Amino acid sequence: MAALPARVLFGAAYYHEYTPAYDPQLRPDERLKTDLDLMAEANFTVIRVGESVWSTWEPENGRFDLDWLQPVLDGAHERGISVVLGTPTYAAPLWLARQYPEIAGERRTGERIGFGARQEVDFTHPAFRFHAERVIRKIAARYAGHPAVIGWQVDNEPGLHLLHNHGVFQRFVDHLRTTYADVETLNREWGLVYWSHRLSTWADLWTPDGNEQPQYDVAWRAFQARQVTDFIGWQADLVREYAQPGQFVTTCISYTRQGVEDDEMSDRLDIASGNPYYDMQDGLLLPDPTPDTHEQIWKTTGVWAMYQTADWMFSSRLAPFLVTETNANSIGFPWDNRPGYDGQWRQTAWAHVARGARMIEYWQWQTLRFGAETYWGGVLPHSGQPGRTYAEVTRLGAEFDKAGPLVAGLEPDCDIAMVYSMPSKWLMQKYPPLSNPDGAPDPASYHRVFDPFYRGAFEAGRQVRIVHARQLHDPSGQREGMTPEDAVRRHPVLVAPALYVVDDATVDWLAAYAHAGGHLVLGPRTGYADQEARARLEAAPGRLTEAAGVHYDEFSNLLHDVPVRGVPGGTLDVPSDATATHWAEGLTVTDAEVLASYEHPHFGRWPAVTTRRHGAGRVTCVGTVPGRGLARSLAAWLAPAPRSGWQGLPASVTATTGVSPDGRRVHIVHNWSWEPTSVDAPADLTDVLDDRPAPAGAALRLGPWDVRVLVSDTAGPASGAGAGTGPDN
Repeated sequence: MAALPARVLFGAAYYHEYTPAYDPQLRPDERLKTDLDLMAEANFTVIRVGESVWSTWEPENGRFDLDWLQPVLDGAHERGISVVLGTPTYAAPLWLARQYPEIAGERRTGERIGFGARQEVDFTHPAFRFHAERVIRKIAARYAGHPAVIGWQVDNEPGLHLLHNHGVFQRFVDHLRTTYADVETLNREWGLVYWSHRLSTWADLWTPDGNEQPQYDVAWRAFQARQVTDFIGWQADLVREYAQPGQFVTTCISYTRQGVEDDEMSDRLDIASGNPYYDMQDGLLLPDPTPDTHEQIWKTTGVWAMYQTADWMFSSRLAPFLVTETNANSIGFPWDNRPGYDGQWRQTAWAHVARGARMIEYWQWQTLRFGAETYWGGVLPHSGQPGRTYAEVTRLGAEFDKAGPLVAGLEPDCDIAMVYSMPSKWLMQKYPPLSNPDGAPDPASYHRVFDPFYRGAFEAGRQVRIVHARQLHDPSGQREGMTPEDAVRRHPVLVAPALYVVDDATVDWLAAYAHAGGHLVLGPRTGYADQEARARLEAAPGRLTEAAGVHYDEFSNLLHDVPVRGVPGGTLDVPSDATATHWAEGLTVTDAEVLASYEHPHFGRWPAVTTRRHGAGRVTCVGTVPGRGLARSLAAWLAPAPRSGWQGLPASVTATTGVSPDGRRVHIVHNWSWEPTSVDAPADLTDVLDDRPAPAGAALRLGPWDVRVLVSDTAGPASGAGAGTGPDN
């Protein structure tokens, strides 16, 4: 893949094929010209087309209509607007469902998903694959050579359903046969002696519908994700047969889809792409009023959660990414209409660019008059006439044009790296270690543990890099991974909360990382189970007890927050409002230093936070889910000198930094509030958007919901280097 254009791509998904249904009296060519002219005036540089309308590409089985897109591509090219062309496989035509009813997906064995939405099919079925390949080849052969096309999006937000179809299940059985060789090995590895689940033959394996065996669930979820990865990779390979030099291949990921393992899937693509959606208006307010109990789903609430999604997108390939869809106006459904306040379009777009986005693309250009997403607002309203959203977007397009190549492909800074584990998340969705306030199991348990560490770092002004466990160390050998020494250079602080499902080799790698000089932070549940989700026989945290200087064999859910107090003379500054939430591990100290303890007549016998030197580095154990005050103080202790150089900022202000492709440091400063404020420049800077100098110490004014983009001519160290790692590292 050749390099992307040396600027942030900016645009929207565009569906000119819907025009006749908008207004039968309107000539489509007139609307197309109007739309493209408005896009050009807004400094659009890209549109996404074609991915939603298989029945338009192929109205009947074997009858193709490929010419309708030609005027769109020609008109875009005439105006210097590039095109990302999508394959339409996520929305199967009804003629295909009617002629091949066996392709219907099954959410449970034998229970077919009815047609009428999208992604209702078993995409592994040979009949579906035959027709999908045929339409992909037709589209690619027709348009790969068009000069407007710079890339391909295969499918759209894959992984919506876990498929229980007969063929899928039989391939799962075959996969287990290949992995374990014989049923006795599977019986032993999964502990199937329990509840009389021993298999005598592979035909005995039960379908997943009523499964309660954790080992089965881990294998089933991993297999399901692999089906999605293989499907996307299959499409990518088809498109590459036709793609011209320089054209990239991607898919747009909705990161909370249950069938997605984003890092593995992105290995099959040229660049990662994602669809971040977020509540605007007061959902972007700082200080953040969002309660800790709020569940982050397909859309997020809170500035910290939006940043976390951006960092998750960067993590897929540990590289800059594309935003293929995001808020243009209200998002969701008729009962939830919250278009942004003035300035919030600029803020959210620049926030994503600061964390590595190389494209900002809205969904969609014009708000639909029909369908399930009638009130999912586009850049233009139902009337098709430019309004406030268009004006905000136009302002932003001019800023991206002004900033040029400086901000295209920023390498975002990192004070603290966090280890993400998809198998642990899957396991905790079915077998949650935490409960809701009503006592019911909480399927969001993984993020209930992971998120407070991220949010604490964000609120302390520290920047986070999310790294998948497999990207650090892949015991399968399919990915090279990092040496512990290399990881120390890139990520001096590595936080691993809820890393429950983890193999011995990766646990040993973590210990070696600390021994080589890194600061390893272990959160609740980390290291407790092996790769089959079997509890380890060693005292927790498993093979890390010697390095950590603590062990435990008892743990408890916390029905109420418990106050946490610092140890007199300790190095961790524990605030007066520090609390432990959800969980407490009974850490028994062997030779670690206690940093904080519970203020409680029972739990007070155990420390809440400990730390210990290990080789050239350090291992810190956090035996609870930290409340916001404790999480902030931990982050500040772990990285006392933030890479950004900005300290003492007002509560409504964030400063996000990174390195541009030419080596200069870029500072993007936000005011997430109605109240104007000012901050002092930490170095000699220049405002990228108005060319004004901002000498060190100068007051930089920020209006309501404002953002400043600043640059220093001084090149900085690598994004993970230079951060402090505690009081004596």
